[in-house]
Amino acid sequence: MNSGEMHQLSAVLAQHIACVKYDTLPPATVAATKRAILDGLGVMLAASGLSEEILPFVELARRHGGDPQASMLGFAQRVNLPMAAFANGAMAHALDFEDAFDPAPTHPNASLLPAALAVAEARGPIGGSEFIVAVAAGCDLVCRLALSLRQPLEAGGWYPPPILGAFGATAAASRLLRLSAVQTTDAFSLLLCQNTCPGEIKNSAETVIRAVREAFPAQAAVISALLAERGVTGFAHPLEGKNGFFALYAAGKYEPRDLLQGLGERYWIEHLSFKKWPCCRGTHAYIEAAQTLLQARNFALDEIEAITIVGGPLQRMLCVPELQKRSPKTLIDAKFSLPFCVATALAHSEVTLGSFTAATLRDRRLLSLAAKAVFEPAQADAAPHAAAGTLRIACRDGRAVEHSVARALGDPQRPLDHASLCAKFVDCAARAAIPVGPEAARQVIDRIMNLESQHDVGALLRSYPQ
Repeated sequence: MNSGEMHQLSAVLAQHIACVKYDTLPPATVAATKRAILDGLGVMLAASGLSEEILPFVELARRHGGDPQASMLGFAQRVNLPMAAFANGAMAHALDFEDAFDPAPTHPNASLLPAALAVAEARGPIGGSEFIVAVAAGCDLVCRLALSLRQPLEAGGWYPPPILGAFGATAAASRLLRLSAVQTTDAFSLLLCQNTCPGEIKNSAETVIRAVREAFPAQAAVISALLAERGVTGFAHPLEGKNGFFALYAAGKYEPRDLLQGLGERYWIEHLSFKKWPCCRGTHAYIEAAQTLLQARNFALDEIEAITIVGGPLQRMLCVPELQKRSPKTLIDAKFSLPFCVATALAHSEVTLGSFTAATLRDRRLLSLAAKAVFEPAQADAAPHAAAGTLRIACRDGRAVEHSVARALGDPQRPLDHASLCAKFVDCAARAAIPVGPEAARQVIDRIMNLESQHDVGALLRSYPQ
């Protein structure tokens, strides 16, 4: 890495995306990418049958979908390429069950996979090895962007995950369309003209935009790559330019070395966390702590006087405003509520896709427990990362129990094993709008685990029962 590279970030990154070869990927990167593809596909299928919030997006795609180029996952209809990315993007985060990158909290594949799958089906045949390269490179870019920031996007009033994820989606779409490095830079420029997500997404109790937010970056990524393919010229420096991404979103405060160091040698997709529980990754340590305390049987639920959630800034965000988080009005807000998720884990011992329904939002037992939850800041030198935390329960008779989780299950150091990930996929596929049976789901698993041998990734999508 030299000073010239640091001042040509967009060009260097675009060159890497356009030119990286499958046979240069470390075996661990290939394996991790297959896991991400399997997990993301399953989560989208489940959302097609479980999430009411996605239905306006699906209906809009149906009415204005044009040529039948790519599948809306879980539905018996194909629409044009941008609308397929749009509809599937709405599904990607609707259940908050997709993978996460804990070191710089974001969801690198939430808009990437909907965009990449739509391109692979519409513009195929695209082989499995090429698809793996596109996903690995795109995911890696999102993680590098997130790690490079020295001023959080929230400081400017932005909501980071879809903004950062859009660049990975654009990278993957550009790679699958076989764009040159210059065209890939053009695609980043065109994305910059569309890419936004305000922090206000967190502040309104009634909105469901937080659930379906990935529809917008997935579609924008595809449109950006398609326009670049058609010769629309962008900016020379969409990322590092005077008024480029870092200037606009982070006041120019970033570290170029985090973007370039080890580029093409190591891939951050190896460091993703896969979720056991369908809610914000920041709740997982506390769900696990609640389950551990329950197993010890030191208290009964009716003995609980107070529940203390000890954590850092991210965990605080999941606890305030207190009234809203103790009694969430929407399913997505419940998934972003530590009081509600902890109450669910205590009351039912497990948190599942069935834990978040209109009925559970009105469950008096859950709401009573959630009302006892308070947030306590962790000591400055012990502030936890996204998947860590301490749960303390005080009983009426003065007894108190406490448990800390340093890294919640699903972390790369405590990964979901292959059997668990496959079981998650089978369960998710069975919940699709058009359900996929266990045997068919296992066949999909086998094909994804051997994706490099597949001639046409799009055929994998078209093989679902329709």
